[in-house]
Amino acid sequence: MTGLLEPRAMGRDTARRDGQLKVTGTAAYAYEAPVDRPAYCHPIQATIARGRITEIDTSAAERLDGVLAILTAGQAERLVSLEDKELAILQDRSVAFRGQLVGAVVAETSEIAREAADLVRVDYAQEPHDAELSADRDDLYKPEKVNPSFPTDTDEGDVDAAMASAEYTVDETYPTPMYHNNPLEPHATTALWNGTSLTLWDSTQGVHPARQAIAKLFGLDLERVRVICPYVGGGFGSKGLPHANVVLAVLAARALPDRPVKLALTRQQMFSLAGYRTPTIQRMRLGADASGKLSALSLDVVEQTSKIKEFAEQTGIPARMMYAAPNRRTTHRLAALDVPVPSWMRAPGECPGMFGPEVAMDELAEKLGMDPIELRIRNEPERDPETGNPFSSRNLVACLREGAARFGWESRDPRPGVRLEDGWLVGTGVSSSVYPTYFKAGATALVRFERGRYVVETGAADLGTGTWTALPQVAADALDVPLEDVEVRIGDTAYPEAPVAGGSSGMASWGWAVVEAARAFRAKYGDDPHDGDEAEATAGKNEAMQRYAMYAFGAQFAEARVHAGTGEVRVPRLLGVFAAGRIINPRTARSQLIGGMTMGLSMALHEQSVLDPRTGHVVNHDLAEYHITANADVREIEARWLDEHDPHVNPMGSKGIGEIGIVGTAAAVVNAVYHATGRRVRDLPVTLDKLL
Repeated sequence: MTGLLEPRAMGRDTARRDGQLKVTGTAAYAYEAPVDRPAYCHPIQATIARGRITEIDTSAAERLDGVLAILTAGQAERLVSLEDKELAILQDRSVAFRGQLVGAVVAETSEIAREAADLVRVDYAQEPHDAELSADRDDLYKPEKVNPSFPTDTDEGDVDAAMASAEYTVDETYPTPMYHNNPLEPHATTALWNGTSLTLWDSTQGVHPARQAIAKLFGLDLERVRVICPYVGGGFGSKGLPHANVVLAVLAARALPDRPVKLALTRQQMFSLAGYRTPTIQRMRLGADASGKLSALSLDVVEQTSKIKEFAEQTGIPARMMYAAPNRRTTHRLAALDVPVPSWMRAPGECPGMFGPEVAMDELAEKLGMDPIELRIRNEPERDPETGNPFSSRNLVACLREGAARFGWESRDPRPGVRLEDGWLVGTGVSSSVYPTYFKAGATALVRFERGRYVVETGAADLGTGTWTALPQVAADALDVPLEDVEVRIGDTAYPEAPVAGGSSGMASWGWAVVEAARAFRAKYGDDPHDGDEAEATAGKNEAMQRYAMYAFGAQFAEARVHAGTGEVRVPRLLGVFAAGRIINPRTARSQLIGGMTMGLSMALHEQSVLDPRTGHVVNHDLAEYHITANADVREIEARWLDEHDPHVNPMGSKGIGEIGIVGTAAAVVNAVYHATGRRVRDLPVTLDKLL
């Protein structure tokens, strides 16, 4: 890797370039694609959890004025690739989960399409289904790998012997429920097939990966598929890869050539078609001596997947590297159920996987009579416990100490359940955060000189995270020009290849490509280019990733107030202190970190998808009953970071920040609730019935 950029534009608190368009409502999202005479598609979903369709009666829907086409299972266009069973929709009449697509209506208006879809009668031969997760099932199995390609299990030393001889132990189970992504912009697509080529305006975190997936399904050359997505109204992982709704929109468009078709999932439909975070059952074991030094650390995880497509969340991954312990073990086991397919949700693996360990650390500190911050510091590893590699930078201890000073931790009375103020029990809690520093090779960017300005093109995505703003800051420093002289164009497969915005790897990957393109441009044309001069370059491999363990770290602090009479929970204060390399834009970074912490608070107090195993149906499948954090839950959320110099991660010295904010927040809140009440809640969310 070549040297770090000298920052001028990077690090500046720069206003969002797309901000005015968004607040004035003129930023065009996928459903608002500028097309003429659009038709509208409404899905038809299965109402059973398992079985076969015996009959589909479309006659009543066909008589409705304005209906243009009806697609049904077993009668739709044959797809070329059937490998991905989540995407191979309408190819036969089998039903694998409730909510599965069994048809669709395309009509002149969205209202007609919805009414007609309700008129389609579908009869089933229902079969027994299984939709209940438990840790004592006799059919749990070991997947070959966990997302995306980590070893399923790790085992070093002898955990059982170390636990048996340890002076202090924790052996508890920490379940987390099913969670559903609910981005403000639903999953939406506008599709146009002109007989030879396909154009998709799709709400996606990666236009190029979306194009590759759709081209493969329909047997099209990549050049015949264009995906456009300049703006995304939130994704959180759920829009990382196409789901069945995108395929349905393409099928509908191909049934109506030269007529654009719009499809936007309703909030309810998203609960069965757009992925979710699997529920987890985490058995966490810790063994330590009287000084707090860990001798054993073990995390055994049970999760669910769908019978039609395996997804194994890497929940045990952070336990492998977070703290030093000579005897360590992690395992993952899956139950294949008649349920929709799980998928990515903000910080997959690290988010649920830090809950059990960080609450267990708090329980161990309580047994030891030790401050929970001190316990974490005493188990700080000198090298990555899993690989043995040195850390490229690791400032967890600095985050803990800085956070403690800012939060007023030193005045904390360690005794639980003793502080009562105006009828509210008050407590404080802490947790560590971690997220890997990923980089995806293959990102490409082009730099062109146009009419006195520098234009940068790459197929990157902006999920509201600030790419429109931060990428020009990288380009300006790489070109050594004022920020005002740089224009960036993203979100279109007409621009050079760019990987998905996922795993907090976007800016590291796209930014590196922009730096390489800028350097190639300067090497070719110098400092006095002519109009039309351009250079393209691809980010290479980061060889340092083989020699160093690369992570961002953080410390989360929470104050909880629990009403002594009703058990209501409020969190007046949340503080996160992070070490995430160079911060490219403080304004967008703070927004990302606070957004993650807010989702973590929501996870702690509210979020839970309630699946009825009798029907295979998520019963609280809308935002009226799927509760999320509101302003009433918290008064102050503060995100801060340390200045961290890491020359190994990328030319910008940056680390991803989109996900680390959510990691550890729920554990900090749960630990604060225990300190307030003396009642330990191990299964999320923390509801008043668990405290009374």
